[in-house]
Amino acid sequence: MSEHQREHPAEHARVRDQPTGDGPLAGLLVADFSRVLAGPLTTMTMADLGATVIKVERPGEGDDTRGWGPPWTARSSSYFECLNRGKHSIALDLADPADREVAAELVRRADVLVENFRPGVLARHGLDYDGARKLNPRLVYASISGFGSAAGADLPGYDFVAQAAGGLMSITGAADGDPMKVGVALVDVLTGKDALIGILAALRGRELTGEGGHVEVSLLTSLLGGLANQVSAFLTTGEAPVRMGNRHPSIAPYETLRCADGLLAVAVGTDAQFRRFAEVLGLPGLAGDPRFAANADRVAHRAELAERLEDALAARGVREWEPELAAAGIACARVNDIPAAVERAVELGLAPLLDLGDGHPPQVRSPITFSGATAGPPVPPPDLNEHGDLIRAWLRSPGPFPDSPTTSEEKR
Repeated sequence: MSEHQREHPAEHARVRDQPTGDGPLAGLLVADFSRVLAGPLTTMTMADLGATVIKVERPGEGDDTRGWGPPWTARSSSYFECLNRGKHSIALDLADPADREVAAELVRRADVLVENFRPGVLARHGLDYDGARKLNPRLVYASISGFGSAAGADLPGYDFVAQAAGGLMSITGAADGDPMKVGVALVDVLTGKDALIGILAALRGRELTGEGGHVEVSLLTSLLGGLANQVSAFLTTGEAPVRMGNRHPSIAPYETLRCADGLLAVAVGTDAQFRRFAEVLGLPGLAGDPRFAANADRVAHRAELAERLEDALAARGVREWEPELAAAGIACARVNDIPAAVERAVELGLAPLLDLGDGHPPQVRSPITFSGATAGPPVPPPDLNEHGDLIRAWLRSPGPFPDSPTTSEEKR
């Protein structure tokens, strides 16, 4: 944004009188009081889908992730930028009465508020759910916590700690190794998506009743929900699932198998698939062996089965086996690193990346696409308080919020 734009923001803002159809969530105003990952992912997804998102940050510091690097971009940390595109930023000190009134006015006008403060913190400023509901009965208020608002209210919640507390680490890693975290903040991602589902459901409820509501999600409950069959196995048997490396507790072969030059991930979900798999490997009699004929048999004899399969796979490399097995309807893939994974998505026509313009690294786009309305061109993440003057001016006067954040073209 140029210096003139910062001084005269209204000259560079097109007022939207009605939703323009730029995305299915166009016309919704989101007050984003969240930081780090789960909440910002929720609100960025809403921005990707056309909502207007105002990100409230601490003066001077902003979102914690602005300082989480390396790696760094030309403007911030790559961590911050991957979760905050398409948003407006305003810096507010909620302990300051004037700034607190700005925040309250934002709440009065918002459709959705997302926050991940420790339970009770926003109550001191009159911005907890009870306080916000008095300001705006139609508000959908989403709270994201580590361990809920009851006995776990005072426990700080980070993804790594939730992975440990929620049992994910206990089933991740080699069977004879220590518990291991997943290589990305997966619990935060699950929780952010759960929060979005809850918000959309509450917005639908508002259409029916005219009233907003309180959506609550926590890292621990989202993780337990995401553990799916593993928790179900415990509830069924009373036995704790264990680490199995890349193997599956209920399906075989469903693991990485070594070929001549590396590992191939193979997922064989049915007996018919196993017969085809054995035929491609030149082992047609394997499917008739009573040790391997049915899935339960293969699970019981998985070590013997893997040895037989790897003996056959050793004859060729991963890149030779992969297309041949895929042609036979066998789910498989070489074990890619991140660059190769992005390349693979491009090869498959999935268009996984967004171009934010000169000076900004590409980003991974939202995985959600629609056949109808789409949001406008992607907008880079905001600088801290970049839209503070614009937002304050809007909150002092009636009328709709000015249009989208600074465009990619303006930031070039």
